[in-house]
Amino acid sequence: MKIGFFSKKNHTTSSFQVILLGFLGLILLGALILTLPICSRERVWTPFADTLFTAVSASCVTGLVVRDTATHWSLFGQIIVLTLIQIGGLGVITVALTFFRLSGRRISLAQRNMMQQSISAPQVGGIVRLTGFILRGSLCIELGGAVLLAPVFIRDFGFWKGLWYSLFHSVSAFCNAGFDLMGVREKFSSLTSYGTNAWVNAVIMLLIVVGGIGFLVWDDIRTNGLRIKRYRLQTKLVLATSGVLILAPAALNFLLEYRELPFWDRLLASLFQSVTTRTAGFNTTDLTQMSEPGILQMIFLMLVGGSPGSTAGGMKTTTIAVLFLAGMTVFRRRDDVECFRRRIGQDVIRNAGTILFLYLALFAVGSAVLARVEGQSLLTCMFETGSAVGTVGLTLGITPGLHRVSRIVLMILMFLGRVGTLTLVYALLPGGKNPPGRKPLEPVTVG
Repeated sequence: MKIGFFSKKNHTTSSFQVILLGFLGLILLGALILTLPICSRERVWTPFADTLFTAVSASCVTGLVVRDTATHWSLFGQIIVLTLIQIGGLGVITVALTFFRLSGRRISLAQRNMMQQSISAPQVGGIVRLTGFILRGSLCIELGGAVLLAPVFIRDFGFWKGLWYSLFHSVSAFCNAGFDLMGVREKFSSLTSYGTNAWVNAVIMLLIVVGGIGFLVWDDIRTNGLRIKRYRLQTKLVLATSGVLILAPAALNFLLEYRELPFWDRLLASLFQSVTTRTAGFNTTDLTQMSEPGILQMIFLMLVGGSPGSTAGGMKTTTIAVLFLAGMTVFRRRDDVECFRRRIGQDVIRNAGTILFLYLALFAVGSAVLARVEGQSLLTCMFETGSAVGTVGLTLGITPGLHRVSRIVLMILMFLGRVGTLTLVYALLPGGKNPPGRKPLEPVTVG
């Protein structure tokens, strides 16, 4: 019995299990390579505990680190980290089956099904074409981002180093990873040295938004152009929800935070932090100076994350949108959940509710464990936990010094946040068939 990515007759391993095993294999391989002396600047062996955390964070496009990326890893080590980010952002199955296709072999229906599950596509039909569009589009966008960043980084770091920095940060931003190489100025400083550089801020924000909106949305836009009425319901939900989750927090940030900055710098910082918080992990200001309401807002945004079929993690924008619409339906005393003149199925609402419950459960348990082990304030631990399960990568500065138990908790949360909680449930629990009959209906009072 074959078990693997390319097994044509695989009756024991589901698509969800293959996705799970694919990410685990990528993480383990990356961690083992990063232990080698060639991967560190000092040419010494890096402890496996540190490389495993780094590999999990990179493969799950999170950005939390225990070793500064610029000062600890050599150029070869940084290339390994960037490779993990690229594969993790596009999806292990997508990359593996693309190489399989390039070898000239025919992709079976089972493999197409795996590709569909990997990128959250609505149907198997056209999945090969869509995967090709994803790969070509991603590479073009990342190269375009590198070209736009190059003038600034070449000016600051020289030609070859500037080109490498441009490519690294472009890929990291598009994949919503949050890894940076600015530790050469100050360790774990992220993009704070470019907090007032409007050009760098604009390019990074654009890459984050493009990567976080999702490949399915961009395919829909490519197909229909500006004919919004022809967009799929999911595209409309993603665009509307993303717009609200960018502009509303930016306005709150501007009103409540960064009051010491000049007007335009304050506006730039407010907008950047709103964009990056939902999943990217870069920061241009000192997060420890944020007020408690500001931190709570950031935790909420981190848990929401990006959109389905994107490089981002989290509960996803459509999950929150569907639950909000379901709540509005209750308030209006309607039977059907509707949006943009379309009805949303009950199975979608049940899945959204389940995802919300699972993420909140992971978030609550993780926060409690960190608070107990580290002795830090609950709000600080909630921030780190939300950053991990939302695969964001923002930190209030405690991640590098965490206890081993806390690191394990964060690694588990990063992994689950990337592959998806429902993917884990479907991979571990066998699917059941609905019974032929239905049980008697009896009312239950809630609320």
